[in-house]
This record gives sequence, C-alpha cells and structure tokens, in this order.
Amino acid sequence: MADGIGTLAVGLLWQRMTGLMDEVAHTFVRTSFSSVVRENWDLAVGLMDARGRQFAQSTRSVPSFNATMPKTLGHMLARLPAASLKPGDVLITNDSWFGTGHLNDITMMAPLFRDGRLFAFVGSVAHTVDVGGAPRPEAADSYEEGLTIPPMHIRRAGADNQELFDLLYANLREPDETIGDLRAQFAAYRIAEERLNRILAEEGITDLAPLVDEICDRSERAMRAALSAVPDGTYRDTLDIDGFDAPLKLCCAVTIKDGTITVDYAGTSAQIDRPVNSPMSFTAAYTAYAVKCLFDPNGPNNDGVFRPFRVTAPDGTLVNPRRPAPVWGRHLTGHYLPPAVLGALAPVLPDRVIADCGSPLWNVYFRGLDRRGKRFVKMYFMNGGHGARADGDGPGCLSFPSNVAAQSVEQFEHQVPMLVEEKSFIADSGGNGRYRGGHGQRMSFRSLSATPLTATYRHERVLFPPRGLLGGAPGAPGREYLNGERLPSKTRVTLKAEDLIVFETPGGGGFGNPAERSAEALAGDRASGLVGTTKAAE
Repeated sequence: MADGIGTLAVGLLWQRMTGLMDEVAHTFVRTSFSSVVRENWDLAVGLMDARGRQFAQSTRSVPSFNATMPKTLGHMLARLPAASLKPGDVLITNDSWFGTGHLNDITMMAPLFRDGRLFAFVGSVAHTVDVGGAPRPEAADSYEEGLTIPPMHIRRAGADNQELFDLLYANLREPDETIGDLRAQFAAYRIAEERLNRILAEEGITDLAPLVDEICDRSERAMRAALSAVPDGTYRDTLDIDGFDAPLKLCCAVTIKDGTITVDYAGTSAQIDRPVNSPMSFTAAYTAYAVKCLFDPNGPNNDGVFRPFRVTAPDGTLVNPRRPAPVWGRHLTGHYLPPAVLGALAPVLPDRVIADCGSPLWNVYFRGLDRRGKRFVKMYFMNGGHGARADGDGPGCLSFPSNVAAQSVEQFEHQVPMLVEEKSFIADSGGNGRYRGGHGQRMSFRSLSATPLTATYRHERVLFPPRGLLGGAPGAPGREYLNGERLPSKTRVTLKAEDLIVFETPGGGGFGNPAERSAEALAGDRASGLVGTTKAAE
C-alpha cells in the first residue's frame, strides 16, 4: 500500500479507529443529560474520510444510524461545501428525509483538520425525546411532528450559533436536557480530533485515503464472495402490518445475481396520512442491516460492504413516502424490513435466519409535571420476545432490529411520578417450534401524580403477531390495558392519579416443526414455569 501502510497493518489500524470511536461514544454517554442516551444507548458514532466514506464506528451503535450517517453528511455538504468548513465547525440536521427518518434523531458532523487540511469527519446520531410540536399517532403530516432543523451550522469556528440555540430553547419542553446532550457531543468531537491526530502521527500516516481504500475494498470483496455463494434468483416475502384504519402490506423481492443484491419493495401499500411511513433513508438502512447480518455478520461495517447492494421502492409508498408525509413512527414500518428480507431468503439460508421478533420496538412517551412541578417528557422502551433460530430458542425481551438497551426501573421512577408495579415475562407467549420463540414481557405503570399525565404510544404486532419460520408457530400478539380495559394499539390516553396502564409485548416466533422439539427441551419448558402443560403438549 501507499503512504507507508503495510497490508498486514490494515486490521490493526481499523481496530484502533474502532477503539477510538468507542472512546468517543463513551465520552458522549458519560457527559450526556438524557436517559435515552445514558441508559438506552439510542445513538451511534462514526468516522468518515474527506470523501464521506464511513470506515469505522462505535461498537454499540443503532444499526440504522450507521447506515444513514454518510448519506446525511452528503446532504449537509451539498448545502455547506467542504471547502467552506473551518476548524471548530459542527453541522446539524434532523430533517426526516436527510437523516434517520424522523425528527427525534439529531445528526451532527464535525470536520476534522490536520495541518490546516480537512481530512475526516466524525459524526454522531442520538435520539431526542422532545423536538417540540405535538407528536401523536394521529399526526396527518410532518409539520405536526415537531421542529425541523435543515442542514446548518450549530457551531462556527468553535463558537455557538446562538440564533439556533435560541430557537431550540424557545421550542423545547425540556431544553436543558436536549442542549446538554448536544454539548456532550461537542466534547466527544474534541476527543476524536485529538486522538485521531495522535494515531496518524504514531503510524506515520499523512493521507487517510489509501487506508480507507484498502479497508473498504476488502470489505466489498468479502460481501461479493458471500453473495456469490448463494444461487442466483429472486426470492420473495410478504408481511401484513396492523396499520390504522385498515391493515397494510409490505412486499419484498430479493434478487441475487453475479455477486450483487437488489431488494425491491414494489407492491407495498401506498403511504398514508398517519405517522408510520418510512422515508427511503430509513428503509435503505434497515434493509442494509438485514443483508449485512445474513451475508457478512462478522466483517467490518463500512462503505465497501454496501457497494454490491441496491434498494428500490416505488415513490409514494409506505417505504418511500413523499414529503410532507407523517413519519414520527417510521420504525413501525421500517422494523418490518429485516423480517421481510430474512423471510424471503429463509429457503436458501435456513441456518442464518431467525423467526419474527416481538418488534417493531415498543415504547411509550409519558408527559406531565414531575414532583417539583416541572414539565417532563420521558420515553420508556419495552422489548418483545426474540425470534427462534436454527440452533436455539429465542431470548426473551431482546431488542431487534434496533439494539437499544432497557432503562432501569429505579432510574425511571426517580425521574417521574410513577410506580412500575410489574415487569415480568408473559407465560406461553413464545411461539412453538423445534426451537421456541422468546417470551414477551408485561409492564405495569401506575400514576402517582396529583395532576393528569398523558401516555402516548403506537404499537404493532397486535393484529398480526410475529410469524414462526420454517414450520414454527407465531408468537403471542401484543396488548395494552388501562385499568383492566383494552386500549387501541396506537393512541394517547390521560392517566389520573392511581390509574394503571399495562403493556404486554409480543412473543417471538418459533423455528422449525414443533414435533421435532427434544424431550429435554420440553422438560425444561415445564420446569421454567413459563410454558404451561397445554402449550408444551402442543
């Protein structure tokens, strides 16, 4: 290789870059203000070269954020050319079509300089619970969903863009938390620039391009080889989605040919005037995640991996909506995309796929006044059961395809006037099969507030539960209750003092013929107390 980098050193250098991104991510988390960053890890950090090619990322990253970050940088540079950037600049946007698909995820990018020359970008994406507006399941367009920040400077040459900060403070319910998270990322970027310059100096590297070329080219070759090992052809799957007034349909066709892969969503339902539409950025990201998991799960994740990959979807559909479609709950469609790709390829890759999981991810937004009388907006994630796989049962309550962590009950109760009365597995919720799907969970929240609270949520897998795969049975559907009465799956409700709202997340689908489940596994089912005698007999 050029620039004094030996071929054998590429792996070590890539590991150092990944380690640096982990340090940057931990700096962000340790200095953050919000529980969604500090506890849920709903974030990603990535490193791109001057051409915008991502070649390293933090280990704990939300998959969709990794895939959208380079595209978001491209949109930023189209408006703010690289030649105009200065040391200390930071760019920002949360545009749903340029970023991760909804306004709650804010993407920021900092150009990194060495000897006065821009040589890389460090970027981060983090979920922000509050973005102003009134996000709700009935939102009819994106204007109702909150404040859109177009690509712009949030910092210029190390100084705040005060006009933007003033705008944020004027539109957010909890501005200190959101602004605190933004400033935590500024601190992380300083670490990135300092450490990266040190690594390059130690390795004698004056130009990143040869290293990035090698990393990405190797990854591309590995992906093409993995694709070439699968018989050429077109493989299909169709999924039913709960929707709002009527069910929706997701159609997926995966074509593999000569070491390339194309995923097409023709036939999918048209976009609707409810916030479940998935912008193409999010659609492409979670499709790419499924492809990466199937064909090269252990290799580096970078620009080269996705060169043999293409995703298409008709304009104006659920997975490629036109502005200003409502997209706040875009994961309610986007999280179905990996199961669709896995379902399509199950006949040719049965040992690599998993049955459907208890996702799209369940969560609830609570709003009201805390014990000090201060306004709050807090979100709580609740995972369903994981789908079973070819060599084992699905775990219970594990996030997929997003990999956000669960927040501790104690930490949540400390922040809001609520009591979590129950957090437990739901017996018999995993689908039967040679391997059983993971169990869902039941979570019960009681209001202890003297003033009314609101609970806003939008959930899927209530009408159509997670499917089993290759002979496995479906998992149990999800359910919501208020004081024992069933609730709609997408709504906003008011909680009075002592009201109890209960969520039962879906169970994962089973894998393989249930008649092939071993006697030892059946005995374990009965002993666990989570599988009843009737269910085990089935």
